[in-house]
Amino acid sequence: MYSVAEIFTTLQGEGFWAGTPAVFVRLSGCNLRCPFCDTDHSPRMRLSADELADAARAAAPGIGMLVLTGGEPLLQADEALVAALNSRGFRIHLETNGSRPAPEGIDWICLSPKDELFPSEGRVVLEKADELKLVWTAADAPEKLSRWEAFPAQWHFLQPCDASDAAISRENLQACIKTCLEHPLWRLSLQTHKLIGIA
Repeated sequence: MYSVAEIFTTLQGEGFWAGTPAVFVRLSGCNLRCPFCDTDHSPRMRLSADELADAARAAAPGIGMLVLTGGEPLLQADEALVAALNSRGFRIHLETNGSRPAPEGIDWICLSPKDELFPSEGRVVLEKADELKLVWTAADAPEKLSRWEAFPAQWHFLQPCDASDAAISRENLQACIKTCLEHPLWRLSLQTHKLIGIA
């Protein structure tokens, strides 16, 4: 059984696939407690792999992209869940902090490491990802990019850390823009779902 916070259909708001229709399965629980986390991943349902896959398909009859997110989805996502989702015709995307191994059969992995905040529990064990996304603040030094530039990922994104203080959010955005201009491997990722007011 999987502990699920919510299943909903929307547009992917971040990264490479921004603007793409997707069904999101938010799994409950996380092994980290990031100070900037704005996600409610409280458990609301307990579902089997087949029940979860059926609920996702019912939520999005014509959509092929499914995003496993959290919390930290790799605390729960396993081969049985991947098989159930694949059997319903989903391409499986995963958003993870990378501190747990991923099961086979994931079509796209977005790694957003938090190991600088949590050197032990947040240590990245994934060896590759399709997309790397660093949450960036005005206090971050560009030197921290060098480690991640060598990580095997096709796409590299900086995403400004959203803060409750609008002035701090603007500072983080300006820092992202400046860093991307100075380090052109990196692209700017915005949380477009927040900008346009959707889930």
